[in-house]
Amino acid sequence: MLDPHRPGHELTYYPGNVPLRLSDVVVINEMGSADAEGIESARRNIASEAPDAIVIDAASTLDVDDISVIRNKRVLVVENGPTLTHGEMKIGGAGLVDPQPYMVGRLCETFETYPEIGTVLPATGYGEQQLKDLETTINNTECDTVVIGTPIDLNRIIKIDKPNTRVYYTCRKSGARIWIWCWMIS
Repeated sequence: MLDPHRPGHELTYYPGNVPLRLSDVVVINEMGSADAEGIESARRNIASEAPDAIVIDAASTLDVDDISVIRNKRVLVVENGPTLTHGEMKIGGAGLVDPQPYMVGRLCETFETYPEIGTVLPATGYGEQQLKDLETTINNTECDTVVIGTPIDLNRIIKIDKPNTRVYYTCRKSGARIWIWCWMIS
């Protein structure tokens, strides 16, 4: 799966390039929100690296398990760490609670290394200490609710003492619902 919001990452990030070269089918996702230049770059890179691959154009919708948990609330967003740090996808905005004053452990180092993260808390890994730091930071943060945007349901592995809901992308092609989880590890 290629993301035309980050054109060229499929060539420069391992393991992104290896699966691309070995693919029989490549999905260009985010077609509804990416610019034409990014989409064309993805097409050129597929033609170069996987010329025999079938290319599927797709778009993702953002789905929320329980939108009522988010409406009119002060929200802490927890997102996939690699997406926020070296994946170069930054999100943020009004209504989001900045986790930095409440951070503990190695999460503090992550924000020192990647200060551009902004007001989103990265899940930097799922080892014992990383999970403890994440749980403590989430529970310390003064917010009304927590939005979980990680590939794994954090409720399965840590105790969150605030209302929370999961958000995720559903890849859609021709009206069909295709569940695709992509976790870029670079």
